[in-house]
Amino acid sequence: MHNKIFENYQPNDRSTLIPLLQEVQTIYGYLPENALRDISNFVKVPLSRVYGVATFYNQFRLMPLGENIIRVCRGTACHVKNSANILFALESELGILAGQTTRDKKFTLEVVNCIGACSIAPVILVNDDYHGRITVKDIPKILKKYQAVKKTETAEATK
Repeated sequence: MHNKIFENYQPNDRSTLIPLLQEVQTIYGYLPENALRDISNFVKVPLSRVYGVATFYNQFRLMPLGENIIRVCRGTACHVKNSANILFALESELGILAGQTTRDKKFTLEVVNCIGACSIAPVILVNDDYHGRITVKDIPKILKKYQAVKKTETAEATK
C-alpha cells in the first residue's frame, strides 16, 4: 500500500479509520486485504474491527469491481414491469449473484433502488448506458456488446 496515504493522518488515532478506508478505496477502487492490515496497524485497532467497519458501510467494497458495472433497477416502476426476471436472467447468464463480480472481472452486478428512468422501465444501467424496456431475451445481446467492446479496445491497444 502507498505509505503516502498515512502522511496526512496521526498514528494511533481511531477517528481516522473511516477517512483512511475512504482514501484507500478511492485509490484502489476497493479495500485490499493488505491495506486493511496496514490501516489496522497504523490506527492500532484490531483487524477484526477494521473489517467490521468496512463491511458495515455500503460504500466500502472488499472485492474489486469488474470492467463493466451492471446496475439493475428494482424501484417501483421497474418492479411492476418484472425487473426481478431481468435480475434473475443476468445472474443466470453471468453465473453470479447480485453484489458479485464474474471470475474474468468483466462484469459486476449490482441492485439499486432507483435509477431514475421510470418511463423506460424495466431499466438497467451498464456503466453509463441506459437500457430501457428490456426483456429477458435482450440480456445476451446487451452482455455481448460489452464483452466485444473491451476485446476490441484491448486488440487496438496491442497493435
